[in-house]
Amino acid sequence: MYEILDRINSPKDLKGLDIKDLKELCAEIRQYIVEVCATNPGHIGSSLGAVELIVGYHYVFDAPDDKIVFDVGHQAYAHKILTGRREAFRTLRKGGGISGFPRMDESPYDNFGTGHSSTSISAALGLAEAARIRGRKEKVVALIGDGALTGGLAFEGMNNAGAAKADLLIILNDNDISIDHNIGGLHNYLMKVTTSRHYNAFKTRVWEALGERGLRQAIQRWWKSLKSWLVKKTGGDLFESLGFRYFGPVDGNDIATVVDALRRIKDIPGPRVLHCHTIKGKGYTASEADPYTWHAPGRFDPETGERLKSENGISRYQDVFGQVLCELAEKDARVVGITPAMASGCGMSAFARQFPDRFFDVGIEEEHAVTFSAGLAAGGLRPFCNIYSSFAQRAYDQIIHDVALQRLPVVLCFDRAGLVGEDGATHHGAFDISALRTVPGTIIASPRNETELKQLMYTALNTEHGPFIIRYPRGCGEGSNWKEAPYELLPAGKAEQLMDGSDVALVCTGPISATAMKAAAAFEGKVGVYNFRFVKPLDTKMLEMIGGRYHHILTLEDGSLKGGLFGAVAEFFAGRAEAPSIEGIGIPDEFVRHAARSEELAICGLDEESIKKKIQNFLQNRK
Repeated sequence: MYEILDRINSPKDLKGLDIKDLKELCAEIRQYIVEVCATNPGHIGSSLGAVELIVGYHYVFDAPDDKIVFDVGHQAYAHKILTGRREAFRTLRKGGGISGFPRMDESPYDNFGTGHSSTSISAALGLAEAARIRGRKEKVVALIGDGALTGGLAFEGMNNAGAAKADLLIILNDNDISIDHNIGGLHNYLMKVTTSRHYNAFKTRVWEALGERGLRQAIQRWWKSLKSWLVKKTGGDLFESLGFRYFGPVDGNDIATVVDALRRIKDIPGPRVLHCHTIKGKGYTASEADPYTWHAPGRFDPETGERLKSENGISRYQDVFGQVLCELAEKDARVVGITPAMASGCGMSAFARQFPDRFFDVGIEEEHAVTFSAGLAAGGLRPFCNIYSSFAQRAYDQIIHDVALQRLPVVLCFDRAGLVGEDGATHHGAFDISALRTVPGTIIASPRNETELKQLMYTALNTEHGPFIIRYPRGCGEGSNWKEAPYELLPAGKAEQLMDGSDVALVCTGPISATAMKAAAAFEGKVGVYNFRFVKPLDTKMLEMIGGRYHHILTLEDGSLKGGLFGAVAEFFAGRAEAPSIEGIGIPDEFVRHAARSEELAICGLDEESIKKKIQNFLQNRK
């Protein structure tokens, strides 16, 4: 089906191709990515935009002896296809299939596992220094996007690499887009020549003086060349100040230009940067036209670009968060919203449009997002800082030192808490409860449905100290009538009984309560279900009642079993002479591999059938 791609089983097969063949190969790779991802959803835009950079790397360098580290890694699909995984690519992100991100245990060509932003330069520097110390001549490349370059870790890596004069090449994939619009001083710096006051004032004076259309067109062509030269001369100042030699900018979607540039700088020693301009979604019309949606569009018709949605009428937690935040902001002028480059993903886009002066997208900078929120709170505002749970791990110290220690009223909304499905281990929000339950003064809550998310947000706004953490999963809730529900305060540390029982108590937190109720219904009054919406503070009165009534407690949580709700309940009953037996179901002490979320829940025993079997085993053994 693919004239050239079908012959490529490793990067060595590229070496005999000419530039014309490489151009055709890039087109075929794009077609193959679109074909596979149309029915097996993945990250489209970033991978389509980086095809020439990856083909050029494998054409010029000698992998796997030479090394490449991808930042985040969702742009690495072409790399996977070219490195012996062409057919396996059809299993992308499926249970038992290949990962959507580079993994060292998947291929010798995946030199460093990634999934989070801004790690590539530090990791590549480590590989380069290891090669130097061991006397190896291999080349090391870090491929990083302009969005990821805003992260502080990227600058720490560059600062160290420049000072060490390490033999390291950074390919800067500059497409002006990460997931949402890039934010911050670095992005502005890369554009500073074309937006500077002096540049535009001078351009306007010249333009007005020219007058004639034909002469203007001639000058326009000359001006474009001059602007490119100016960007090259001044755009590299930042990198050169850090000890890097700067090359570019070049057209990163022109394979001949990419190959020529890489050949020229491959053997230049020391730290260097190749600045490449690319188009996110390159080569697929729908993706180029709407790169934000097509970052990860879900299923779609590859011929028409029409996205295939399964509308079930149930709201996503992200949509509930966004609408409730707008409603709270209308009533309270202190409400502000903060996100580290995830406005659309977390549901904050509507808030950004409605309250532009109270919305802050700080870029891919989770640590800054939290401390910035602490500063806003210290200034009398009520910040809602929305961070994906797995990314919030990077802000652990800031949550403790800048928020909790000072008891500042910051609301931390941890989106994508629990198992996330196909993105896999790098993105599971497994550790937030375990990591933060020990922090003094912290409130940790998890809504069981959309209505409870609404009430918890309202409660958090009216709580005078923090941090107040609300964790909730990706995707749809159970379909509660949250829009009509009135705003109510939920007393911190108060649980609720959902079903009464006689033998087994299911102590749950979060949306897993709905599954627990379905499982309990099969046992005709023998199983009680309790919603511990607050993991901290814990409802000790409710636990006292449960301990006196039931023979067995089974905790259920979509989070790490160690240190989570199970740990909290076990700690409460520890050392008591008369206590029920306690077991827990949650994410085990291992990294759960990528699969559909329903499969992952079953692997962890959090599906309805697994919970029923656990209950049945206890009831039978008790007899």
